[in-house]
Amino acid sequence: MKRNLDYIWPAIGFGAVGVSFWLLYREFAGQQLGPQLIAAFRAIPATHYALAVLSTLLAYAALAAYDRIALTHLGIKNISWRFVAACSFTTYALSHNIGASVVSGAAVRYRGYTSKGLSAGQVAILVALCSLTFVLGEVLLGGAGLLIQPHALARIGGLMPEFLRPWLADPRSAQWIGAALVGAVALYVAGSAFHLPSLTIKGTRIEYPRLPIVLRQLIAAPAELIGAAGIIYFALPEAGNPGFVVVLLVFIFSFSAALASNAPGGLGVLELVFLKAMPGAPQDGVLAALLLFRLLYLLIPLGLAVFVVLGFEKRRLREAIVHHHQTAGEKREPTEPK
Repeated sequence: MKRNLDYIWPAIGFGAVGVSFWLLYREFAGQQLGPQLIAAFRAIPATHYALAVLSTLLAYAALAAYDRIALTHLGIKNISWRFVAACSFTTYALSHNIGASVVSGAAVRYRGYTSKGLSAGQVAILVALCSLTFVLGEVLLGGAGLLIQPHALARIGGLMPEFLRPWLADPRSAQWIGAALVGAVALYVAGSAFHLPSLTIKGTRIEYPRLPIVLRQLIAAPAELIGAAGIIYFALPEAGNPGFVVVLLVFIFSFSAALASNAPGGLGVLELVFLKAMPGAPQDGVLAALLLFRLLYLLIPLGLAVFVVLGFEKRRLREAIVHHHQTAGEKREPTEPK
């Protein structure tokens, strides 16, 4: 009956939604942005709404690929794409909203994949590789973006310590940072190409990802970030829109800061960074784009994930009850006298 404890996850998810709405109301209460926000939502073209939805689907499809790549690395091929997609979707929908992504995401994956026979050590490697895939995408796109748009770094200078601002505002410094980031990814790829040896930690063997795995990581992670940033980009007003590369860079920084904050949904952090980094755009239009991002990328997936978890737990509980009755029946069967 311990499986019943896992029903706490939907309760936490719904609680996170309630807290998020309350925090959002408290942050913008009294600013009288209601009519302006409504007008900003209406100003978004229908085609851009459709593109934002497609961007969301791209992001979550790429997130499912994270798990499939990790399972391939572990040599596990007997788990269906349908289960992997459901487990990945539920993991990210809950962890992004609840906060503490490493802990909450690991717990959801552990619950799902151990039901398919994976050990705790294998789940730990899977979680670590998925996190590494995400970081690789951030480093690669962040570095390439700074090489293309070095002036973008100055947009977030106001959120940095004062002694760093002159350095961040210098495009040459930004390009050096971009080159270093791209170089770090190149070193990771080189390590795979040269077959670096594996490590053994407490009996668990950790192998360096093979080159086909690394190449898949470098496709899936950028696709997820491009999809997520695309939701905001397509919803932004044309006035003051700095272009997709700048929006992508600001998103990478703001989303990383939001994850580091461990706040439910990164509430407040994402908004603060974007509003500071888009001074030339109408602030109500930027806020409308961010709210649409929260709706498509966070809240709707959270609502769907709750039903996925409930269905999974209901099925697992039914299996446990059937197994219990079968075991009890076998114990009650009379034995023949010798």
